[in-house]
Amino acid sequence: MVTLTLEEASKIIESAEQEAQNLGVSMVITVVDSGGNLIAKHRMDDAWIASIDISENKAWTSVALKMSTSTLAEATVPNAELYGLNTTNNGRIVVFGGGIPLERDGKVIGAIGVSGSTVPHDVQVAEAGVKAFKE
Repeated sequence: MVTLTLEEASKIIESAEQEAQNLGVSMVITVVDSGGNLIAKHRMDDAWIASIDISENKAWTSVALKMSTSTLAEATVPNAELYGLNTTNNGRIVVFGGGIPLERDGKVIGAIGVSGSTVPHDVQVAEAGVKAFKE
């Protein structure tokens, strides 16, 4: 079984935090395993309290659906194919950017979730974490 280690999660978070600092924003960065279970969570100084749950739910959504949360935005608006998806799974599904799956050997082995700024910033910071994971 391919797993994501705490060491890898720490590297992902470190890289994501550096990107958040470059943007001048405080964020919460979460890494989960293939079952959506928490491996590590990091709340930067003065990051929004709401982002604690949002970041974890973005990561969980990415693992549960094996896709980036940003791909759900257009599909979940009123009259779209997946409208209401965010009301399923006890409200854990997040339908805006900031959650990205982590893949190894073609399998999703975890995900990163980032929250604390605009959606484009959340995505940019999450992508920095994914880049560190791939290196």
